[in-house]
Amino acid sequence: MIIGLTGSIATGKSTVATMLKNKGYALVDADEIARQVVEPGRPVLSEITEVFGQEVLKADGSLDRERLGHRIFTNEEERKKLNAIMHPAVRKEMLRQKDEWLLNGARTVIMDIPLLFESKLQSFVEKVLVVSVSPSIQRARLMERNHLTEEEADARIRSQMPIAEKEELADAVIFNNGTREETEVQLTSILQQWGALA
Repeated sequence: MIIGLTGSIATGKSTVATMLKNKGYALVDADEIARQVVEPGRPVLSEITEVFGQEVLKADGSLDRERLGHRIFTNEEERKKLNAIMHPAVRKEMLRQKDEWLLNGARTVIMDIPLLFESKLQSFVEKVLVVSVSPSIQRARLMERNHLTEEEADARIRSQMPIAEKEELADAVIFNNGTREETEVQLTSILQQWGALA
């Protein structure tokens, strides 16, 4: 079974991904792949530099994520340009890793994709699991984690599809407002219902 794991910024999706890893599930991490494809020497980084200029690079030639992030969070045109470069490269590597896990005998592969719905990647998976929190908790966690003002946090949250819409599109939802233990109980229950073996 191929399960798509998603959520929104600061909903605790990474926490759930770690739980799945600890339970022995095969995991394909889109964020990790997105970091790998922009490493110095990779064609994707050259393409980003061509489009956004040398100022998005650090002195050592690596991508200055913060500077690029600031540009794209406040400008939809720029965000679209970046996505057009990043998404095809990330998708290709995700599918390669998924196939490799299956060839190596994994019975369930978790595709950890933050922008699963925004990128219309539902066809990559058989089931979608959404990690959700209440808006107030989401804002508070994001402000604390990324040292953002309320306005900056709201802008980042608004740049994604509303979490309520993701909940409606999901096959199952984990509500991550409580403790880690409560989240893990929900996760275990869903995996059992789906018969998803590691």
